[in-house]
Amino acid sequence: MSSTDQTDNALLWRPSSRRLEKANLSGFHRYLERQYPGELPTFGDYQGLHQWSVNHPERFWQAIWQFHDVRGDFDPQRVLEDGRRMPGARWFPGATVNFAENLLRGEPDATALIEQREDGRGRAMSYGELSDASARLAGTLEDQGVGPGDRVAGFISNGLEAVIAMLATARLGAVWSSCSPDFGFQGVLDRFGQIDPKVLIAVNGYTYNGKTIDVRERVEKLRDSLPQLAACITIDNQEDCPWPGDQPLSWSQALSHAPRTGFTPVAFDAPLYILYSSGTTGAPKCIVHSVGGTLLQHIKELSLHTDVRSEDVVFYYTTTGWMMWNWLVSTLALGATAVLFDGSPFAPEPEVLWNLAEEQGITVFGASAKYYAACEKAGLEPGRTHDIAPLRTLLSTGSPLAHESFDYLYRSVKQDLLLASISGGTDIVSCFALGCPWLAVYRGELQCAGLGMAVAVYNDQGEPCEGEKGELVCEAPFPSMPIGFWNDPEGERYQKAYFSRFPGVWAQGDFAEIRSHTGQKGLIIHGRADAVLNPGGVRIGTAEIYRQVETIDEVLESLAIGQQWQDDVRVVLFVRLREGVALDEALCQTIRQTIRAHTTPRHVPARILQVPDIPRTLSGKIVELAVRNVVHGEPVKNQDALANPEALDHFRNRPELNH
Repeated sequence: MSSTDQTDNALLWRPSSRRLEKANLSGFHRYLERQYPGELPTFGDYQGLHQWSVNHPERFWQAIWQFHDVRGDFDPQRVLEDGRRMPGARWFPGATVNFAENLLRGEPDATALIEQREDGRGRAMSYGELSDASARLAGTLEDQGVGPGDRVAGFISNGLEAVIAMLATARLGAVWSSCSPDFGFQGVLDRFGQIDPKVLIAVNGYTYNGKTIDVRERVEKLRDSLPQLAACITIDNQEDCPWPGDQPLSWSQALSHAPRTGFTPVAFDAPLYILYSSGTTGAPKCIVHSVGGTLLQHIKELSLHTDVRSEDVVFYYTTTGWMMWNWLVSTLALGATAVLFDGSPFAPEPEVLWNLAEEQGITVFGASAKYYAACEKAGLEPGRTHDIAPLRTLLSTGSPLAHESFDYLYRSVKQDLLLASISGGTDIVSCFALGCPWLAVYRGELQCAGLGMAVAVYNDQGEPCEGEKGELVCEAPFPSMPIGFWNDPEGERYQKAYFSRFPGVWAQGDFAEIRSHTGQKGLIIHGRADAVLNPGGVRIGTAEIYRQVETIDEVLESLAIGQQWQDDVRVVLFVRLREGVALDEALCQTIRQTIRAHTTPRHVPARILQVPDIPRTLSGKIVELAVRNVVHGEPVKNQDALANPEALDHFRNRPELNH
């Protein structure tokens, strides 16, 4: 075992006794002890509490509802029906709830939203103002015929308008679905065209990396391509892209409506959101999420795992096209302040998000693993250059957070910090594994499986395993499982997507490993299961390679695939290097030696090639499968799902891969 491997599970942080005592999870544990005397594990025993939550799902999820005083009605005798069916279990049958009502409970004068844009615009909105604006827009939507089950689509930036529009939609019991305006026309149509929205809410443009992008033409084409539209509400998001004067319904007009009082109660399993798979292997799947399941799951994750309270200021760098936007907005259910940022995370200067953290007193800060790696490559040391004293929790997702990024964040951001690498997905609009204020942080590990989530790792034989790599699964139903896919009445595509690998068990598609410590079981995500490399029959997660390669100063990022070669698979590594650096034999040797020293000879790539760019989805995830298809001369079915589809050309017909 190499010296690096010996420190893989190094203990980096433990919560103080004061933090333990104040944690929402501790209050929840005390509540459970009163409700079920003698049943609960001792205080601080997270594994025991997790096992109890999995063994007693009815009691656990009812307690989530009651402890957090969720507004709605349910029968305590009907929490879970057909609880052994997966899919097919029914949560809170007969219950009624309204999502917007539960997100608008904050004190009217308290700040609900803070918006900051790359171009310098900043705005804020109180809970009272947010409630009023969403009620006014709800009145306009109702006039356009929007009611329970109807879809409202947002081609919209991450700003105040997006949250107002979602809440207005939810007030009516209707369904919200959004794409960020960096989606191309076909990418948006591939999504919204499947769900037949009744109203489209659209911006005229946005700013990214110092440039204003005009999207009015895309909006006009969308209007003409969505035959069910009753109305399009236009937002003046950019002064440089004025709408024509004949717009039938502007944002300001839509908000001039009298407030529509009240909230429409809907069934617990009524649809709330439609989210979309990346669509890089075909038409995007339209994943339908329920009102009650999303609400309870988000409240659990934000309150008990992230420890969000009403005094918190919570930020996640996201767009409206990524599920982390939905997750961030749910912080309103806890009376907290959500910070919305629109633009490049490195413009107009590399420190822009850390400036935001200082200016707004952010207490919970979230971004992608790639963002933190880029901060380290850029030499940022926000703990030294910024006053971020209020910051107590740092979140990471989107791809596995490298062990070395754990070191960087504790070294250069803050030592007394709960660093929570979290993992879930659009599929469940939430997490399977995440942080916990009771637990220690170990280098490279997600702290725990989520409460109420029967998470396991299966080997190839479909058997649970610990300490070895396998497929991340969930063995029992949970409330935020999708209702299903849009236009999949028999559930065939839904069944195939998650239950074909292990019948009756949810397979998430992540290549993972459970690591045990005293009183704690952490997880490591080694990459996507469908991108696993298989040289000589040995399964290798791509994250294991990226972690080593990206410690090399000359390498900005990398992408690995398995190339079919001589009746086997060989590892091919593509690297994007710093400006002015060329890939030569010396650098290739450094890369190979680094990988070999800290992994195994099987991980060492047979070919290393330089590329100027790496293709990624619109939410920033690199796309190994698309590159693998290109290398093998196979089509990439839906390039509109990519933020930079032209990058695929750098991988096509490479002569170096012919020998």
